[in-house]
Amino acid sequence: MDTGLFFIAGINYKKTDAGVRGQFAINNDQYVSLTQKAKQAGIKEFFVLSTCNRTEIYGVAQSAEALVGLLCSQTAGTIQDFKQLSYIKSGPEAVAHLFEVAAGLDSQILGDYEIVGQIKQATRLAKENGFIGTFMERLVNSVLQSSKAIKSQTHLSGGTVSVSFAAIQFLKEHIADFSNKSILVLGTGKIGSNTCKNLVDYLGTRNITLVNRTEDKAQQLADELGLKTAAYEHLDEQVQLADIVIVATNATEPVITKTSLQKSSAKILIDLSIPNNIDPAAKELPNITLANVDDLSTINDKTLQKRQAEVPKAKAIIAEHIGEFTAWHGMRKHVPVLKAVKAKLYDMQNCALFQSAYPELSVVTDEPAEAIQKVITNMAVKMRSQHQPGCNYIEAINDFITSRVN
Repeated sequence: MDTGLFFIAGINYKKTDAGVRGQFAINNDQYVSLTQKAKQAGIKEFFVLSTCNRTEIYGVAQSAEALVGLLCSQTAGTIQDFKQLSYIKSGPEAVAHLFEVAAGLDSQILGDYEIVGQIKQATRLAKENGFIGTFMERLVNSVLQSSKAIKSQTHLSGGTVSVSFAAIQFLKEHIADFSNKSILVLGTGKIGSNTCKNLVDYLGTRNITLVNRTEDKAQQLADELGLKTAAYEHLDEQVQLADIVIVATNATEPVITKTSLQKSSAKILIDLSIPNNIDPAAKELPNITLANVDDLSTINDKTLQKRQAEVPKAKAIIAEHIGEFTAWHGMRKHVPVLKAVKAKLYDMQNCALFQSAYPELSVVTDEPAEAIQKVITNMAVKMRSQHQPGCNYIEAINDFITSRVN
């Protein structure tokens, strides 16, 4: 496959705020709809990465416009707005972008490692629907290996490296004592679960109530951490009782409104969702302190400078893995020729004229398949190192005959 047919089109925090990003966020139901539309559009490989920082579509297509049209067919935002705000990369530039995203180099919080789980989830859903082929599977595996190496060999992910941890820093800045504070966490997906664990580990509190649409999921996390749960239908009541409310859901519109908070006691609300699941207008109320993912990204902990110093190391690791991926892809272009030569060698082996010319082959004990595979392997090595594709076919025939009669 020509890497020039690999594209990425997306928007992120660099040019858009949380409100605009919310217009282009993709939930799981919309993702499934995209896989159905992709078949009609003739797009065979793609996945969508939709997080609090970005919405990006990666794919193999005849043009980036085809991917943009597919993505925007399911978003609240228009294709015209997307094109004005988006960035589009192709070929090696698109490949490098995915490596940097997975490393946390392109995250709103430098070194954010939560992106790895989000990439795995996005590609898993695409693969389950048949939209991850050989090229993209190898690319994603290389990207994840690179990210793992960066995590283990550098300190890029030291300190505050995710919005779920930044939420803890935000709370510490506003509250000195959590012993008598009641916390409500709405949503127990990946980010919600991480936030709950951080609350327990770093604030030393278990005065936390979990609410989730799927109650079993909330109960499982509550049992693991020693927390409480409440039914989703009692959400309004739980919001009124809480001193701190953290929302990490993926609803398409706010689940907590300004109106519902008009008469409530003083509260701190943190919205980790994209689109916003707490009405941004709630910030106007005198009794409400509200922060979203953009607000949290401005929190810089003491290790930020150390993480920035690790960037060159991370980029060196990325360059190494990109080199390995590029070498693999370079060999892929020879596959059709290698298959054709292999087929011809089998034809020769079974050809009566060939056998009559070399009757000594009838007493050869080596299996023809083994001999042919050795020839093809040698041919592949020479094609990669010598760059002489025109000579390889004749040379392979000679190698095969020599190996069989000597």
